[in-house]
Amino acid sequence: QVQVVESGGGLVQAGGSLRLSCAASGSILILNSITWYRQAPGKQREFVGVSMGGGRTNYADFVKGRFTISRDNVKNTVYLQMNSLKPEDTAVYFCNVAATTTDLRSVTAWGQGTQVTVSS
Repeated sequence: QVQVVESGGGLVQAGGSLRLSCAASGSILILNSITWYRQAPGKQREFVGVSMGGGRTNYADFVKGRFTISRDNVKNTVYLQMNSLKPEDTAVYFCNVAATTTDLRSVTAWGQGTQVTVSS
């Protein structure tokens, strides 16, 4: 089993910064990817960015240049550094973990989400 916990959300003024964390735990052999999504009220969940093996990252166009994903493989944690935040970034941010477990199963797991609110 793999457990996922997001943290770091909060209330920030427009132009400010927050750093979210996504920590995976459990019977993890390989952390294949961690993907960040967000869901604003009344909207569908949307892709924000992903950390893949080998240090590769990819981002949605609307966060390029503002958000950065980094990874701590020892802690099985991925960080989402969010700068120059805008009110439209207000959403619940979720991470999805894709991992290979110690018994060689491929699993995915979601965290519970963390609220980010950006005031104008």
